[in-house]
Amino acid sequence: MSEVFSLEIADPVAEGTEDPDLARARDGDDAAFGRLVRPLRRELHAHCYRMLGSAHDADDALQEALLRAWRGLSRFEGRGSLRSWLYTVATRTCLDTVEARGRRALPVDLGPSSDRAVVGDVPLADVAWLGPYPDAGLVGVPAGPDARYEQREAVELAFVAALQHLPGNQRAALLLFEVLGFSAAEIAVMMNTSATSVNSALARARKVVAEKVPSVSQQRTLRRIGDARVREIAAEYSAALERGDAAALVALLTEDVTWSMPPLAHWYHGIEAVTDFVVQLPMTTCGSWRHLPTGANGQPGVGSYLWNDDAGAYLGWSIDVFTLHGGRIAEITSFLGPGHFTMLGLPASLS
Repeated sequence: MSEVFSLEIADPVAEGTEDPDLARARDGDDAAFGRLVRPLRRELHAHCYRMLGSAHDADDALQEALLRAWRGLSRFEGRGSLRSWLYTVATRTCLDTVEARGRRALPVDLGPSSDRAVVGDVPLADVAWLGPYPDAGLVGVPAGPDARYEQREAVELAFVAALQHLPGNQRAALLLFEVLGFSAAEIAVMMNTSATSVNSALARARKVVAEKVPSVSQQRTLRRIGDARVREIAAEYSAALERGDAAALVALLTEDVTWSMPPLAHWYHGIEAVTDFVVQLPMTTCGSWRHLPTGANGQPGVGSYLWNDDAGAYLGWSIDVFTLHGGRIAEITSFLGPGHFTMLGLPASLS
């Protein structure tokens, strides 16, 4: 796709005024360009994550998008807002990535659940796995007056996982319309297509998302449960693991609980299967686990650290993200690997 293009989207706020930094940036002042894009970096990064399902891919896509924007800024005619133009560049950059790499998955996308614990399960390196996203910078309000989703709702695991089942154009249309509040006419310009095509893509995307995303978001559920109880659940989960108390851990779960651990392919559904898996966890030695509370994808969770004799420390093992229902844990997604910890602002190890 072309790196350089202009937008003709009306924006009353932008009309009649121009930031002095824009003129400086057009003349090659990279510091001025940095000041222009700084207020938008976090929301653009979140948009790239929703498109790509990986915070690391979002890093790369945003960097590439800003490079494209920098190179093409001299041809930005200012008929629309800089924000709209940057979203256009970022969306097209992400569409290029989707076309080249395909979609990301969770274990539940790969096959049926396992009835019994699978001992010796090994990571699948040939699968592009969905990853967690840090809560820093996310706010619980829509990005625009016409947006349907709150910003935190739009990074919830169920929503981002559902997006991965959509072709790139449908994914982009849904995000630009329902998460960011752009109109179909604006999106048509941004995606170089017609408003009719945008509306068609929206209809197909909404159908898929409605089938895969719960009607009640985690944000609404968390508000009903209350912050105090959410903290208690995380603390009780951590304490049960640290005591090696499988019964206490299972007591926190719903009957239809799901537990998955990307990049492991096997996953478990239902209290019996999950109980069988829990008793096989490396939790038989008391004190082998330590935990720190955290949040990812707008959902509560903990960073789990497992004792390593060679290192003489607790090393980052997994980021366990909870999906709650009725005051219990209905789903645990354990993102295995030390690489997730720094991204979420957690230490890589505990002494």
